[in-house]
Formats: sequence, structure tokens, C-alpha cells
Amino acid sequence: MSLAQYRHWVFDMDGTLTIAVHDFAAIRVALEIPPEDDILHHLAALPEDEAAAKHAWLLAHERELALNATPATGALDLVRELHGRGCQLGILTRNAHELALLTLQAIGLDDCFASADILGRGEAPPKPHPGGLLHLAERWQVAPGELVMVGDYRFDLDCGRAAGAATVLVNLPENPWPELVDWHARDCGELLRLSRG
Repeated sequence: MSLAQYRHWVFDMDGTLTIAVHDFAAIRVALEIPPEDDILHHLAALPEDEAAAKHAWLLAHERELALNATPATGALDLVRELHGRGCQLGILTRNAHELALLTLQAIGLDDCFASADILGRGEAPPKPHPGGLLHLAERWQVAPGELVMVGDYRFDLDCGRAAGAATVLVNLPENPWPELVDWHARDCGELLRLSRG
């Protein structure tokens, strides 16, 4: 199947539709998380009061990033054209739902996504778990194989593979995970060209 035939697109947010600004190393230092640990998994394993305080810090930090988000190269044209074609569009992010909404408002794409089709860390297990993609497939009443998962990191691709969706890697000049990628685009502008068939 060519990319032009897909009608159900799911995007990662940070680093995919926006220019990546999260400094994960600095976040780990601020939250006293070992460098090799996944931030969300580490927080989930903490005692409740400590986890709540650290989640609150993370939310406040990420809110500032969301309010100042800038679109990635080609992202606006890609999403607007897919939306104009009548494609179903979703977001699957490890960020919080409310911050995904703020980010979409900041970059001017909030009218292209239904709120219920934006899944954050409170609505779905964090990627690479495929639960969010499977939820959207069920919600849209399509087989997971009819979805395209677009992202800039291995977690996005692992998630897509585990769900049975097609995968697209964007915003990386090289493709370090060829076994996980169906299409590789230098940026969202190149992906838009690929999506036209």
C-alpha cells in the first residue's frame, strides 16, 4: 500500500510536529532520575507523594515548553493537507493531554484534531506500548493495519510495529532503525510529498 492510500494518521507530538526542545538529561537531573532510566517509568515506581510532587514539577516545566512550541519543518502543510483530504488525525504523545492541546494551539493546528483523538500519558500507556494506537483504531473502527504512526524516535516506531500499524520516521537525517521503519522522510515536507503518491 502506498502512503497516499492511508486515511488514518497518528502523530507523535514533540520533535515530530514541533521542533524538539525537551532536554531530557536536564529533566532527569532536576528530578533525581538516573541517566539510564525512562522518566515516566521511574516516576510511576515512586511512592505516591514523591511521584505527585515530581509529576507537578514536570507538568509546569512542560507547560512552558508547550506555550513556546514552534512547528517542525513542513508540519503545518502536512497536517493541513491531510485534514483537508478528510483523513482521520490523532496524536499519541508521552506528554500530558492538556499540554498537547496547548502545543497544538501554539503552532496553529488545534482545529485539525478532535480532543478525544489526542492521547497523552493519562489516556494511554506510554509508548512504546501499543495501547494508544489500538485505542484509536477501535475508536475509528478500522484495523490497526490501516493506521500510520509518524514519529521521530524509536518508541514511536516500536509502538507502531507492536500495534501492526505502518511506521514513518521523520526529522532525522539518517534512519538508525531500518527494521522498524516503512517510510523515512527527512522532514514533514518530504513526508507530504510521499503522502501524495
